Amino acid sequence: MQIYSFPPISNADSKILILGTMPGNDSLKMNQYYAHPRNAFWKIMFAIFDQPFSSDYSVKKNLLLSNQIAVWDVLKVCERKGSLDVNIIEEEANNFNDFFEKHIHINHLFFNGQQSSNYFIKNQQSRIPFTKLPSTSPAHTMSFKEKLKAWSLINKHLNK
Repeated sequence: MQIYSFPPISNADSKILILGTMPGNDSLKMNQYYAHPRNAFWKIMFAIFDQPFSSDYSVKKNLLLSNQIAVWDVLKVCERKGSLDVNIIEEEANNFNDFFEKHIHINHLFFNGQQSSNYFIKNQQSRIPFTKLPSTSPAHTMSFKEKLKAWSLINKHLNK
């Protein structure tokens, strides 16, 4: 069965693009990026910007946009059993040429985990610098504190 990614969370002011691979099953069911309750993505974002955590999805999206961050997935469509990226087959990448033409201020890409960077490099050519970050997925068994420390690098690129 094919699954499809979501449209990006972005605006014309976005300076950073965070890329996942493909939404997991919980995210697909809820039509929200990083919806699995144990995924650390949103908790990390609120912590980075020293904001109280909110479970309201519109507040989450506004946090990103107000801090010039865009979020999208490398893949547009694929087949996958379960939520793990290693189970992806028959993938097709999103159109990043159009995205970058519309988002001219993007100056850095951050990959949420190794697989997203692998698929991007396999399918795209970009001169935009990038950083691979540890996956926020609960399947990646790094502590929250370690993930937060690694992800805090985002602030450096926002202040350019």
